Amino acid sequence: MNGLTDRFGRTHTYLRISVTDRCNLRCVYCMPAAGIFTKSKEEILAFDEIERVAQVFARLGVTKIRLTGGEPLVRKNLPELVQRLTRIGGIRTVGMTTNGVLLRSHIKELKLAGLASINVSLDTLRPERFEKIALRSHYDDVLAGIDAALEEGFAPLKLNMVVMGGVNDDELPAFVELTRKRPINVRFIEFMPFKANQWNSGTFVPYSTMRSNIEQQYELLPDDTVQGAVARDFRIAGFAGSVGFITSMSDHFCDGCNRLRLTADGSIKSCLFYSAEVNLRSALRGGASNEVLEDIIRSAVILKPQQHPDMDELVELENRSMIEIGG
Repeated sequence: MNGLTDRFGRTHTYLRISVTDRCNLRCVYCMPAAGIFTKSKEEILAFDEIERVAQVFARLGVTKIRLTGGEPLVRKNLPELVQRLTRIGGIRTVGMTTNGVLLRSHIKELKLAGLASINVSLDTLRPERFEKIALRSHYDDVLAGIDAALEEGFAPLKLNMVVMGGVNDDELPAFVELTRKRPINVRFIEFMPFKANQWNSGTFVPYSTMRSNIEQQYELLPDDTVQGAVARDFRIAGFAGSVGFITSMSDHFCDGCNRLRLTADGSIKSCLFYSAEVNLRSALRGGASNEVLEDIIRSAVILKPQQHPDMDELVELENRSMIEIGG
């Protein structure tokens, strides 16, 4: 079998690598209220190990890497890792998803290291509401990080908003307005059920409702969608940016899924919602050859389910919390 093709004919070219399970925010939809037991330094993959795993994945056809967390920028010397990954043959782009708190301080180094794209998570444009969602008061830092990224030429800058009923769903038009004059792609994300993350049917806002609410004020024109993309993108005439919807729950995109995940402690998750994992760390530290690592990776891909369960089942699923997976 060539490349990383699963039982259902899906070929995987996209790897999301979590570099830490630590974060400087405690967003209620991501981290359980009771917190998590963070991994020790010894349990987390070192840069040398991440680089080697990425090289093996590249040999198997992966062309795109995205660094996640926790919050990736709390990991020391992250630009060094970015530079290492961009130098791997076959890897075309290295991106990062961040909460933006530390972005302004690191943006120039990241740009020089070769980072190609940035997604910033921001769920409200109201400082007092930001603190209720994130349980920390870093709103101004996030906005400064967004401005700094735009100044460094990261365009379009993707802005991820998890839409929660009764929490922030009244802010959709305000987020659309962010795209009027700046090259920002706002992505409205359906709230996904995870371990102890306060999801319920009342907080879930489906794509159809989001779109309907926005179309009361704006005409959404379908935009060209890149193959393998998870967002349904739209533009608005005269606007510099665009908007998109990630419909993981109401209209999943499992049939075209091309992504795999590597957790900070070295486990492969073939699906965000699939609790089964295949660990690479022991093999890495036990002197396994690249061929053995390839076999382990292929075994994880073969285990990938055809699609994730329905929302009602996901609520009861025993899985890691979002912060432990890396999104």
